[in-house]
Amino acid sequence: MIATGFLGQEPYEVHLLTKAHIPQLERLQQDVLDGLTNKSILQPLDEGELSFILEGNGVMIGVFVKETLIAFRALLEPEIDEEHLGYDIGLTTDDQLKKVLYQEISNVHPDFRGFGLQRTMADIIMEQVDTSRFKVVCATVMPFNIASLKDKFSQGMHVAALKLKYGGKLRYVFAKYLDKTPQPWSEEALLSMADTEGQQKLLKDGYVGIAMQAKADGWLVKYVK
Repeated sequence: MIATGFLGQEPYEVHLLTKAHIPQLERLQQDVLDGLTNKSILQPLDEGELSFILEGNGVMIGVFVKETLIAFRALLEPEIDEEHLGYDIGLTTDDQLKKVLYQEISNVHPDFRGFGLQRTMADIIMEQVDTSRFKVVCATVMPFNIASLKDKFSQGMHVAALKLKYGGKLRYVFAKYLDKTPQPWSEEALLSMADTEGQQKLLKDGYVGIAMQAKADGWLVKYVK
């Protein structure tokens, strides 16, 4: 056990997960998927992908209530291939790429939403990272997946790229450097999340996205440099 807490009056425990938890993970993913109106925003991990992480290629934590898994979050140590997110944020060498972790899937059972578990798990799992080995955490999020975007920004991650990934799907590429403090900025711009070309131009010009805000006509992303 690595942490404890309460969801309202309900106590919970957080544990590091192993391959023995795969059946529970698969059930939880299905429960989460069944509760989504837009099922395209979640890509569940299959048994092979879960096994890969749990065999030492990352970290996975689970939240248990009365011995039932009700939430989990994962970090992945990715293989180095042409899709590696390190390339998207400007890394070039194998030595740099080996120091990258991915924030992978994060699921909370529909019955336990509203307690801030996503952020709680983010804080707990980041404490498990060996910062002597890993220097940057990356993630991808689909534009307008508001919950996931808020989750990344709340952790101090920034948008480093906006591009087609995974066979042509538009994704924000987020990054957080574990050994650097954010630098002050002198310029900022607000752009509509729907303005893909405008955001890509700002990113090419050296801006990064650090926040988002709702407006009457949609969502804006705040870019700075």
